Amino acid sequence: MSMNIGIIGAGNIASMMAKTIGPMPEAVSFAVASRDLQKASDFAQEYGFQKAYGSYEELVQDPDVDIVYIATPHSHHYEHAKLCIEHGKHVLCEKAFTINAGQAEELFALAAKKNVLITEAIWTRYMPSRKVINDLLAEGVIGDVRTLTANLCYRICQNERLIRPELAGGALLDVGIYPLNFALMHFGNEFQNISSTVLMTETGVDGQECMTLTYPDGRFAVLTAGMYGESDRQGVFYGSKGYMVVDNINNPLAIDIFGPDHRVLRHIDLPEQITGYEYEVRELIECIQKGERECPSMPHEETLRVLRIMDGLREDWGLVYPQEK
Repeated sequence: MSMNIGIIGAGNIASMMAKTIGPMPEAVSFAVASRDLQKASDFAQEYGFQKAYGSYEELVQDPDVDIVYIATPHSHHYEHAKLCIEHGKHVLCEKAFTINAGQAEELFALAAKKNVLITEAIWTRYMPSRKVINDLLAEGVIGDVRTLTANLCYRICQNERLIRPELAGGALLDVGIYPLNFALMHFGNEFQNISSTVLMTETGVDGQECMTLTYPDGRFAVLTAGMYGESDRQGVFYGSKGYMVVDNINNPLAIDIFGPDHRVLRHIDLPEQITGYEYEVRELIECIQKGERECPSMPHEETLRVLRIMDGLREDWGLVYPQEK
């Protein structure tokens, strides 16, 4: 049985989700809401949504909306997710889930009380590439792996949402969250130490950072994120028999395995997809239909783990958002 999806926010990321659910038989492009009714109406017409609303409150009051996808800035995720949960809607909330772990804990408690499912839309957690990479590492194709590097940088410093503290801006919550998740997915959660170096912007948010996770067995995960220029977006695993390169940690496209002579031993193309968002939508719907209240690919404890890491980094940097003061 298909489920009706509503979207809060009608910007670029909402457009990606609209393109995703359109061809999915299990999802119905049902409603979209914006603070600007004309914007919502134009969005609905372009992407084939049945209803358009000029307020988020109207959308969550629609009894026919089953799931709400939250596509507003990080700063508003807590407020909008809470609104959805209080009206009995299941929630797929874009990353970063909230601005800090405390907000997330409140939402998870409220969702449990209202018996609805809420999960974080960190798409790489749900993708088939995650298992492919972990299977290759377990297979020992590059031997004993001691180091992982991952980076994600874009030229996005001109984007108002990224530089304004009141919108929970900065590189960490927007792009740094991806290399962090990449490291945790493939090296595990049991690191013993994290250190970082940061460059702050004139507006007081983080513009770029380097983070190193050290594991008890001596493995390192060296991560870079920033908003001043484009990076190769690669994730690289360094092993005793060669190295493995993941093309684009933000949406893995292919994997190349190199021998010690730096020649490609194996090339793996990853499955074709609609946009890459379909995996999180499909898992969410399957879990709702089974009566489950967490998604196994991104359980609540993992969302909290990443948020606590980012809270700790921001504390080290002296970055406190206005909502936290």
